[in-house]
Amino acid sequence: MKSYSRVYAAVMDRPWALLPSKLAAIVEVLDLRMAGLELSAEEISARIGNPRRAEQSAQGSVAVLPVYGVMSQRMNMLQATSGGASTEMLGRQFSDLVRDPQVGAIILDIDSPGGDVFGTAELGDAIYAARGSKPIVAVANSLAASAAYWIASQADEIVVTPSGQVGSIGVYTAHRDVSAALEQEGEKVTLISAGKYKVEGNPYAALTDEARAAIQDRIDGYYAMFTGAVARGRGVDVADVRGGFGEGRTVGAREAVRLGMADRVGTLQQTIDRYVGQSSGTRSGSRSEAPNPDLVSGLDFRKRRLRMLGR
Repeated sequence: MKSYSRVYAAVMDRPWALLPSKLAAIVEVLDLRMAGLELSAEEISARIGNPRRAEQSAQGSVAVLPVYGVMSQRMNMLQATSGGASTEMLGRQFSDLVRDPQVGAIILDIDSPGGDVFGTAELGDAIYAARGSKPIVAVANSLAASAAYWIASQADEIVVTPSGQVGSIGVYTAHRDVSAALEQEGEKVTLISAGKYKVEGNPYAALTDEARAAIQDRIDGYYAMFTGAVARGRGVDVADVRGGFGEGRTVGAREAVRLGMADRVGTLQQTIDRYVGQSSGTRSGSRSEAPNPDLVSGLDFRKRRLRMLGR
């Protein structure tokens, strides 16, 4: 139970770029475990979902790197409750693929509600820095939300499956005030500290206005990092991201292309086939693909923005 208390404290303290419903499910599982209730793997999966098995694969010279489940810098913190992907491990795998001369293109196969902010910016920067070395494509198959969209936006191209969703651009954290519950139980916790702000935001008291403002400043800073990275990756202004990329909501495939959040609608296999065809000397789209109006509109949007920005 002590280990789950530490996980719980870490979950409640960190900034998240994650679908709120997923964090709520993780917190529910932690609450039950801290209350002493043992949950089977099946019961945990029923509450938070069963992450797909992530195995790196290749078709021809095209490498497919899976990004499944909740993202965290070091997944040992959340592995027992949510499964997921370590951004540190993904970064190492991605760098190996970039350096591998046998790999002609890298496809990120993404099905993730996002995760915590720590490590996400670094992985996104690594993906962006590798542009030009070989094609890098992110496929939302079928969800690239929040932190997952952050890294997807750094690829050369974003593809969304027809039923898929992308977006949820935003950052938040949670604070739980347990002082009223403790009072009902006849308990009172007194924190003795040194350092003016050392115990600021503790769960045994309501947030002061000053503490709330400090937390808001921290969240605003990470939001600026998030929106700045998306703007860089998609070749648009930060204002376009903050005001026109869903404003914290996820959007469907065609809407994502219309807004410039993605470049085309297509499946993972169609994307693999397209790059396998390119690497074998055939023209992209030679597999009896009809012109894709979604692709045209998405690329036109980006070209217009790049021209306006002088890039």
